[in-house]
Order: sequence, then structure tokens, then C-alpha cells
Amino acid sequence: MKSSKPKTKSIGAALFAKPKPVPSSSGLIVELVAPGAKCVGVAGTFNDWQAAATLLKPIRAGEWKGELKLPPGRHEYLLVVDGKWMSDPNAREAVPNPFGGVNSVVSVA
Repeated sequence: MKSSKPKTKSIGAALFAKPKPVPSSSGLIVELVAPGAKCVGVAGTFNDWQAAATLLKPIRAGEWKGELKLPPGRHEYLLVVDGKWMSDPNAREAVPNPFGGVNSVVSVA
């Protein structure tokens, strides 16, 4: 018999180290290791690309974490570290964006 718990995926980006997946009962966990960062956010199709709408919280020196509650579907996103937009190097999927960069993609079942 399968568990009825929602599936959780980590869409964490590790600039300097691989993130550790963190279980969650209701969404996606975003983790980032970015020593020296003062502000980290996630912007994407789920928040109209507003960099300040979904901020991560510092949990330890250089480590950031947040939980996104996303509806089912395919969502494109970028990480915003101190105003610099970047793709998630650990994303399983990416697509070109109209600005010459690459958007990370997460699919929620």
C-alpha cells in the first residue's frame, strides 16, 4: 500500500555544496549554500517573477532555506542572490529564457 503523504522534492541550489533534501509534508523545500549572501529569494512562474515575494531564511552561516507550496504543474524559476538572478545548478530540467539565460524547472505532481 502506498503512503498518502504528498511527495516533496528539493529544488535547492548549491553554489558551493550539494543541498541535503529535507522532508516536508506540504510542498517543495528550497535550500541554498551561499556564504556571504545577504538576501536570497526564489522567483518564478508561481509568483509572477517577483524576486522579493518568496524569500529564503538564513538557517546557519551561509545556508538558506524555504518551503514553497506549489500547485500541481510545471513551474519555471530562478534563484535571486543579492539581486543576481541565477539558475539552479541542481535542477533536473532547464529551459532557455528570452533573456539569453536558462530557467530552472520543477514539476509538481
